[in-house]
Amino acid sequence: MTGTHRGRSSPNRPLTWRKMDLHLHTPASADYKDKGVTYLHILQRAEAKGLDIIAITDHNTVAGCSAMRAEIEGLELLERLGRLSEEEKKTLAEYRRLGAKVLVLPGVEVTATLGFHILGVFPPDTSIRRLEHLLLGLNIPEEKLELGSGEVGATADVLTVYRALAEAGGLVIAAHANSSHGVALQGFDFGGQTKITYTQDRNLHALEVTDLESSSRRSTAAFFSGSKPEYPRRMHCIQGSDAHHLDRNPRDKSSPWGVGDRVTEVALPETSFQALKEVFLGDDFARTRPYRPAAETPFDHIKAARQQGPNIVQSFHETFSPRPSHMGTIIYDIVAFANTNGGTIYLGVGANPRGPARGIDKPDEVMALLHDEIHKSVTPPMEVAMDVKTSDGRKVIEIKVPRGKETPYVLSTGQIYVRQESETSLAMRDEIIRLVERRSAPAPSTMAPPPAAPKAVEAPMTVEPVALLDVTPPRTGVEVLEAEERESVTYYTVQDLRNGNVVRNVTRFSARHLWHYAITEREARPIREEDVTWQGNIGLWKTYQRAGVKRYNLVQRDREGKLHVYYGVTEEGIHGEWRVFLEGEKAQPQ
Repeated sequence: MTGTHRGRSSPNRPLTWRKMDLHLHTPASADYKDKGVTYLHILQRAEAKGLDIIAITDHNTVAGCSAMRAEIEGLELLERLGRLSEEEKKTLAEYRRLGAKVLVLPGVEVTATLGFHILGVFPPDTSIRRLEHLLLGLNIPEEKLELGSGEVGATADVLTVYRALAEAGGLVIAAHANSSHGVALQGFDFGGQTKITYTQDRNLHALEVTDLESSSRRSTAAFFSGSKPEYPRRMHCIQGSDAHHLDRNPRDKSSPWGVGDRVTEVALPETSFQALKEVFLGDDFARTRPYRPAAETPFDHIKAARQQGPNIVQSFHETFSPRPSHMGTIIYDIVAFANTNGGTIYLGVGANPRGPARGIDKPDEVMALLHDEIHKSVTPPMEVAMDVKTSDGRKVIEIKVPRGKETPYVLSTGQIYVRQESETSLAMRDEIIRLVERRSAPAPSTMAPPPAAPKAVEAPMTVEPVALLDVTPPRTGVEVLEAEERESVTYYTVQDLRNGNVVRNVTRFSARHLWHYAITEREARPIREEDVTWQGNIGLWKTYQRAGVKRYNLVQRDREGKLHVYYGVTEEGIHGEWRVFLEGEKAQPQ
């Protein structure tokens, strides 16, 4: 890996891929499956698996960490007293040898209310007393503090656990987030606003998932990529073994994994807790990847991004030319991402995952040219991070654009661009006004409001009273709300379903791509109820492909009988009854 470039370039310490398993149980967990396993056995197995970092995370206890430390401290005391037996000398020497090779971090798997599991991983010198005090503060009963049980009664709520672990200096990870006892549960409409809150809280640093290798558009990492309107914060996703065995046991259907059987690689300048935590506090998502054996091709983040395709937070440019017209399209994307929700631009690869990577021949020169162009043509000044990655053996430039704090960002030509789904477009007047308002407003937090808060994120604003709609509208696409003719020109009011923004005075000629499509469809092919496949008051009118992305034109009948047409809805915007309905349509024989 190369270092990150801000502007032209800045030297960083070289990064090395290191293997970690941050979810290991020991005999201190009541549900540990193997008999006779010692703590030394666990460290030896970690070495055999090539692990550089492990965390001991027993259920609601630090008894395992305590027992390991007590054993080592007892041997060291005997050594000082000159009373070590030959066998004890070998054991202490082995502990020291392994301690020099494997960074062992103390941790705990806390059971929050409703049974959600949360990992807290701490610096290696954290005292056992401090960790026990932390657990007592989270309402783990004192009499159960040594039992290592996942069943500990009424403890603290999820957000309180996040905050307490983070304030204690820990790395906070939602355990097996997409599985049982996990806080994500994508694919289900579980919890609504609560689910948003539990997965977007700023005190949560990462999600441990079981499908990190999946290329599905519905994988957990894809779901939390920042492209979902109600989940704007991109989350670091890792995998861990959740080992309840020393070695893998395929007969155990519930938890078959052994030490180091499901590993994450992380690119670090050094093997330390601080370096590890900096990765999860940062926004370089290419510094973690699922480990693959040396005989296999390493995980390729850029290929994974291409599998997801262009969306509101990522775009692709297959080639680069210094010609103003070509470089301008890249600058447009940079400005659009800064004015919207941030994003990543991949330069040197196309969006089609089946096509080869073209690569960039002189990436340092290209980054310097782009830096100069951004400096000359964008106001106010902005910073982006540029890095050189490798995909298919070719050098690819990754440009990371943060969500802007001083919007709107404007080109020297006076143009203002925004991102809508997979397209970069000129901002309309109402959108520019909102960008100005965003700059003057307090910086928004991506932490979702508590469950009792109004469902502003979950249910986009509509002109029609929400009470008239039995089902929340889709969360992507557009709805044409009104039309008014003035001096032989029809002006439309259009609503962006992703953020609820209503833009007025849009004409067919001034409309951007998706809006233009919606207006043209409305004018040329007005909706007819008999053309819609209905299920209750929601229906499917049309399915089509645009830029390689499947889109739906959906229809909804409100309680007064009025039809609402949602044009260009993507998979990211489909939820609840809409998803159930469309999945049923897909299952029908053709």
